[in-house]
Amino acid sequence: MNELIIELSEISPREFFGQQNANIELLKKYFPKLKLVARGNQVKVFGDEERLEEFDKRFTMLMEHFSKYNKLDENSIERVLTSEKKEDYETSFESSEVLVHGVGGKLIKAQTANQRKIVEAVKKNDMVFAVGPAGTGKTYTGVALAVKALKEKQVKRIILTRPAVEAGENLGFLPGDLKEKLDPYMQPLYDALRDMIPHEKLDSFIEKGVIQIAPMAFMRGRTLDNAFVILDEAQNTTHAQMKMFLTRMGRSAKFMITGDPGQIDLPRRIISGLKEALLVLKTVKGVDIIYLDDKDVIRHRLVKSIISAYNAIENRE
Repeated sequence: MNELIIELSEISPREFFGQQNANIELLKKYFPKLKLVARGNQVKVFGDEERLEEFDKRFTMLMEHFSKYNKLDENSIERVLTSEKKEDYETSFESSEVLVHGVGGKLIKAQTANQRKIVEAVKKNDMVFAVGPAGTGKTYTGVALAVKALKEKQVKRIILTRPAVEAGENLGFLPGDLKEKLDPYMQPLYDALRDMIPHEKLDSFIEKGVIQIAPMAFMRGRTLDNAFVILDEAQNTTHAQMKMFLTRMGRSAKFMITGDPGQIDLPRRIISGLKEALLVLKTVKGVDIIYLDDKDVIRHRLVKSIISAYNAIENRE
């Protein structure tokens, strides 16, 4: 029986092997006639020469993949092991433009046709509206584009804001100061950023003001230059708030406005600033509007069914 010894250099064995050696166990299924032993930063493989040569080739491809993407999981292992050549599996991983290499090697890219339209719209326009139901990746795609612009030094800062409208809850009764009251409301923005920027670096960016997360009231009187600015939950802005926000735009700025006209939490008889802006600005050059629908939902499969069910009821009313 022949023996092959592979050393993992400049690669974390713990991350490469997976939790409880899950990736090694998967490799064993693909190479059932070989005996694999993983210890420390070394993999020993026993078997006949021909199979060892194939294993060595595939294992090298896996190490190259890990070095490039900082991640190895069941899907990537399957693609690498079943591809005829390196170019085949790399094409499958890079079939859509990677916006950001996130924390833990997560590849963050537009996942649907309309999300890709958002990416293209932001490239060509300084102001983009992304409108659609919950779970369609509007905010997440916007934050990814903002982080990309910051990393590529297209902008000097990221500003994320939301109107502090109470969705069935009274902020005044929550404990703590203003920041403590608002932080949970801003949580979706923090969650997206934590996927894309390592914890310590994110904290540093926030502390230095490179990334600012604040309610809309903090935008008044400011001119936002050299910034990627995202207004989230824009359906809950009033006419005055939306006009105030849109006119904060400074030089070398990108503005993205996201919202779901089907989830307005404003008091009755108050017109949504988002709905009004979509009508007022639809023919303005340099402004693009991208509409997403339930086909773009990337949350749990039930979310798409829930949206369809509610749409059916609302259309009957």
